[in-house]
Amino acid sequence: MFRRIFATALLAGFLGGLGISVVHEFTTTPLILHAEQFENKSSASDQKRSDIRNPLLILAHGTASGAAKDAEEAWGPANGWERTLFTTIANIITGVGFALILVACFSLSNGTVNGRTGVIWGMAGFGVMSLAPALGLPPEVPGALTAELVPRQSWWFLCVAATAVGLWMLVYRKGVIWVVAGIVLMAMPHIVGAPQPARTGGAVPPELAGHFAAASLVTAAIFWSLLGWLSGTFWQRFGTRT
Repeated sequence: MFRRIFATALLAGFLGGLGISVVHEFTTTPLILHAEQFENKSSASDQKRSDIRNPLLILAHGTASGAAKDAEEAWGPANGWERTLFTTIANIITGVGFALILVACFSLSNGTVNGRTGVIWGMAGFGVMSLAPALGLPPEVPGALTAELVPRQSWWFLCVAATAVGLWMLVYRKGVIWVVAGIVLMAMPHIVGAPQPARTGGAVPPELAGHFAAASLVTAAIFWSLLGWLSGTFWQRFGTRT
């Protein structure tokens, strides 16, 4: 059983992560690169205003502060093949992790799973991991104003857990009480509300931010559908060989 689970997750995650990386290159990646241009312009403008406000400090310590700033900056892959490579690796790792979750659900459900039913499981994963949290915390481009990281992460985990349990109540439990409880549980994180920044706006135009949010959700739906189909197909195939 464990060999079947891991073989299915590795193959489905690898192919799913590889496939969605190709989709990203033509959908979200150009939008991110475009947003980073606005972010860099805003950073340069802020630095210029800071230099004007503190001319003596910059003249006396300009080189040293610049070196310290470069040293503090985190490493990031360069644009081009290096960025594409690391993005693809991250997508594959993410795909394998999510495929493990899907396949674990397959084994616990004790039902017949194939490529078609795998797509249904994949769309459930999309609703839990991507769509429901996006109602409170939509995908954000670089340069957008956001709330503090820890409250956003905490709310995201709360939303994912509540949506998953609520969906399980709706599908696997019978009775009006379970249906009402599932709906209330799924709505609870949104009633509480996601953490929001003190002010809205940012360096990126709202049209670009909206386009990125929509593109991110569409690519996430494609990713989960592909991952579900691959996981269901390999799960069925490896099951017939045992």
